[in-house]
Amino acid sequence: MEVTARAPGKIILAGEHAVVHGYTAVASSIDLYTVFSIRLRSEDDDTVKLKLNDIGLDFSWSVRRIKEVLSHLGSPFSSTPTSCSLETIKSLATLVDEQSFPETKIGLASGVYAFLWLYTSILGFKPATVTVSSELPVGAGLGSSAAYCVSLSAALLALSDSVKLDVSQKGWSTFNESEAELVNKWAFEGEKIIHGKPSGVDNSVSTFGNVIKFKSGVMTRVNSNMPLRMLITNTKVGRDTKALVANVSARKSRHPDAMCSVLNAIEAISDEWSTIIQSHAVDDLYLSANEEKLGELMEMNQGLLLSIGVSHASIENVLQTSMKYKLASKLTGAGGGGCVLTLLPTYISGEVIDKLVEELGSFGFQSFTAGIGGKGVQISFDHSS
Repeated sequence: MEVTARAPGKIILAGEHAVVHGYTAVASSIDLYTVFSIRLRSEDDDTVKLKLNDIGLDFSWSVRRIKEVLSHLGSPFSSTPTSCSLETIKSLATLVDEQSFPETKIGLASGVYAFLWLYTSILGFKPATVTVSSELPVGAGLGSSAAYCVSLSAALLALSDSVKLDVSQKGWSTFNESEAELVNKWAFEGEKIIHGKPSGVDNSVSTFGNVIKFKSGVMTRVNSNMPLRMLITNTKVGRDTKALVANVSARKSRHPDAMCSVLNAIEAISDEWSTIIQSHAVDDLYLSANEEKLGELMEMNQGLLLSIGVSHASIENVLQTSMKYKLASKLTGAGGGGCVLTLLPTYISGEVIDKLVEELGSFGFQSFTAGIGGKGVQISFDHSS
């Protein structure tokens, strides 16, 4: 039997940077996925194989070697999400260093560490072939690492004794609330290996889907009732998130009163976003009016983000280009490059979107459409040989 899990990426709809200072942010799932498939092998095979399809890397370890290096872990503990110790990180590094890891891809090594930790913690030392593919660009602020950890944790738990799923069900199915929470906790442990001190927002959005409000470490799930679509444009401009956050903090220190007003305004936008998307559209006219309000909120939010110094020339190029088509845009995430959101109202034609994508492509940007606020992690079973 092969188990496949898919988990969505995420975007920040409103509140980036303000959230660092204790204000509200709103994040949403997008219907772009990372997919993990696991097929257990016979005990005679004695191999764990990991295939990273999108980057063309394959890894293989003998179960005997994994047991030898990680002997201190003992039996799997799938029902008890546990942090990876520094000692174990060093052991995982030993296993990864034994593989031929290209220097140009060495930044992805922490993802392999997370794989080995989650695999051995949840399933133990069982031979298997594991493949992963993703529609999410890496390092673009769309939650690719969280989707990786969530889909991996879900697939592993589906093969463990800690969740009870109907393996005869065809198509995609979901976890119940307590099982999803277990997936989320394990995924957070994987995120900690990759990022050190993640907020937990990305893996929560990827696990539960829909929309989440986040303030001062407290997450509230929001049920969106609006069928929204966004054009997501990846400027492919790398950014230093820590430096951007530090610069905003420095500006806040220099101009405390002004920055307090700006951050309060951003929070008001986040709260209004949350209210609007929860409302039920009684007709097309009402939906169109709400879309117009959201577009205005995006424009205001972007103006405020520009005022705190986190925009970038590449972002401004996207804004100016989408403005030609009378469409509202804003950066999402840290800024300084990365990705930009453009709201696609229901009335917009495919022809207009194609023209916009083509024009944005002339800057070297990559654009793709995505639905907002869909389901979280899902699982499926294949019984064919």
